[in-house]
Amino acid sequence: MSRIIRQYLLSCASSLAFILVSTTLAMAAPMISLHGTVADPSGALISNARVELLAHGHQVAQVTTDGKGQYSIQSARQREMSLRVTANGFGTLVKPLDTASAAADSTMNLVLALTSLSEQVTVTATGSPTPLSQLGASVTLLNASDYQGTRDIQQGLSLIPGVQAGQAGQAGGSTGLYIRGGGSDANKILIDGISINDIGGNVEFANVSSAGIAQVEVLRGPNSALYGSDALAGVVSLTTARGTTSHPLFTYQVGGGNFGTYRQEGTVSGRFHRFDYLSDYARFDSGNSIADSEYHDGTFTGNYGVQLSSNSSLRATLHHDQIASGQAGGVQLYGVTTEARQANEDAYFGVTWEDQSNTNWHNLIRYGGARLRSQYIQFAPAGNFAYSYVYYGTTYSVWLGAPVTISGANGYTVSGQAQEYNYSASYPSSSPSSTDKDFVYAQTDYHFSPHLLGLVGFRYEDERGYSYGSSSIERGNYSYTFQLQGDILGRLFYSIGSGLEDNGLFGIAGTPRASLAWQIAQGGSNSVFSGTKLRASFGKGIKEPSISNQLGSLYDQATSTEIVKDHLTPIGPQNSRSYDGGLDQSLFAGRSRVSISLYHNEFTNGIEYVSSQAMAALGILPDVYNALGAYGGASVNSKAYRAMGVEGEFESQITRSLFVRAGYTYTDARVQNSFSSDAIGPSFNPDFPLIPIGAYSPLRGARPFRIAPHTGYFEAGYSHNRLTTTLRGTLVGSRDDSDFLLGADAEGGNTLLLPNRNLDGAYQRLDLSSNYRINRYVALNESIQNLLSEHYSEAFGYPALPFTVRMGMKFTFGGESWSAK
Repeated sequence: MSRIIRQYLLSCASSLAFILVSTTLAMAAPMISLHGTVADPSGALISNARVELLAHGHQVAQVTTDGKGQYSIQSARQREMSLRVTANGFGTLVKPLDTASAAADSTMNLVLALTSLSEQVTVTATGSPTPLSQLGASVTLLNASDYQGTRDIQQGLSLIPGVQAGQAGQAGGSTGLYIRGGGSDANKILIDGISINDIGGNVEFANVSSAGIAQVEVLRGPNSALYGSDALAGVVSLTTARGTTSHPLFTYQVGGGNFGTYRQEGTVSGRFHRFDYLSDYARFDSGNSIADSEYHDGTFTGNYGVQLSSNSSLRATLHHDQIASGQAGGVQLYGVTTEARQANEDAYFGVTWEDQSNTNWHNLIRYGGARLRSQYIQFAPAGNFAYSYVYYGTTYSVWLGAPVTISGANGYTVSGQAQEYNYSASYPSSSPSSTDKDFVYAQTDYHFSPHLLGLVGFRYEDERGYSYGSSSIERGNYSYTFQLQGDILGRLFYSIGSGLEDNGLFGIAGTPRASLAWQIAQGGSNSVFSGTKLRASFGKGIKEPSISNQLGSLYDQATSTEIVKDHLTPIGPQNSRSYDGGLDQSLFAGRSRVSISLYHNEFTNGIEYVSSQAMAALGILPDVYNALGAYGGASVNSKAYRAMGVEGEFESQITRSLFVRAGYTYTDARVQNSFSSDAIGPSFNPDFPLIPIGAYSPLRGARPFRIAPHTGYFEAGYSHNRLTTTLRGTLVGSRDDSDFLLGADAEGGNTLLLPNRNLDGAYQRLDLSSNYRINRYVALNESIQNLLSEHYSEAFGYPALPFTVRMGMKFTFGGESWSAK
């Protein structure tokens, strides 16, 4: 821990030096100052509208309107400036400014029209700002209002079709994200352009807080062309908030609820001339409803920027979290809890320089890094002592859980006592892991014409680490990106390009990608049908092996003879190939939208553990697998499965105050090829002798574990005057899974092993959140999760939280309320 503390302090010192230097550079420049009001078409003033000053299309200043709809914004005077205004429920207003003749202090009152959902802008799919209406890819944007009443990023992601989050237990329980049937480690996750993936793609979503996050972009589909390894099934990009007010703004939130839950969050933010700053610290603690599962999370977010000149800016970001969570285990499987703790300390940091040399040419250079530290500690054996045995000179003890009856949603039931998996011969036992990642990314994009944009990017990444006490590994990876983006006659929009990955482990891999969007109809502002778009995309993705995959690979394990070395290569990347297409129909001047999407994903070269006895079926030479021994095995690229399906979604800004959305996804996922022990020789419970069971992995032809064929969501949000309230529903169908109790009954048999099909039951969870602003300084908030207190498990044997209620207050001081009237 001392090492990461020193690195964290060094990062803070660097950020402080950055702030001092950049503030000095930002002084003494001609200024432009604007103030006025923002109103709707009826003349009613709009509070909390975002007002931005742009130079060459990039933000240089930002504020929000106060409770009276008033704003005041200033920045250094530059060429080609404009004012952009956005607010929930309204369309975006962009107003060019004549900076040559504008007075130093001007009044400008603005009127917003009702929203058009297609006006949102994203950068995740193409690497440059692109309106959603011009994208051929499937992208969804969420903002801070979508996270009202939530703490975890994964809770908001349930509002996106094709996206399913699964948590093993309650707050702090291990959480994975599945996009269109891809694995939980198949997604690239970014915070301000910095990858937070561990080596091999894993991200623990239970530890990703929504504190300090302003926007979330989700691309459903591979994009290794832009982001390199790990963008196998999708990309999730988080953007932290920025300081926006001309005077310092202070906020403080405090709240609590049942199960000993407490949450606090404080921020300080603002702008000073060309400099903007935001610091946010949030603390969350919960005892959960299960013993030995307490969860504690402290998260700091920093975002500091400076406009160096009229064309260039510099920005530093820092995200640091410190987490401790009790690991009670599968209490429904064993009847007892485990005395164990998982501790994590993670830091993500970066510095980005951007330059808009002229209207057509944009450049970006970014340095970023990640420091991930994890330690699992089990303090004592779980269960009750049964007997001991000696294995290779070491004495091990067998401990049993309490008598239990385990029932699956598929109608099968077993009873008995399960053996606890106490792997250590002495306690407390500790399993540490560590990952360090540093990268440099350079991008240049140029508008050859108003209808053609070219982009070239280069990334070098250095990775090193170890997993649970294993040997250390180090990789140097190079990525190259080439892309063209444009339109034909303003109706057909295209993007085509490719990435080239030169990985330090497996070598060269190409990742092409292309998309098309055709606006076949554009209705008028008074039309019911206000725009029809057809879209299609194709892409390939790759995912590099994890540390354990590499060290446990056939290449690393079987190197005892020269013939083995002559016939083996290092373990390779996992691959994906994706096709998708769909229709977007805008309604009522863009205030409503209906979309339908079809997708087909192929995931090949998946990594799985294959026993030496099964390797002959893979065509591996006997001299190779015999070197592993009769009971040995290794990680091999041998698994393949496909996932195809359909997504439907609807959203509508019915009135200024009322917003609704809903979505449904059907996913048909099947394992096509596997050489794991389960696939070669399935297990059987003697009580169900005709049902083959995959104890640790799905069988050939079966569905991947925990990926639901049917998922859906709905949300209704109401906002009027001082009150905002949201009702949200998450709907998940039955899923295949395992209880993993192979040879784990009291006699070492399989009588506790349950069939996989539909083992996890369907569930419907309702959440309700509200916020009431008493005045400009004080607001009340409440959040009720699992409103109907449904008993369900997202991972078999790990019960989710029942009815949970939290209430709190938010205090706001400073900001525009301190501006001179």
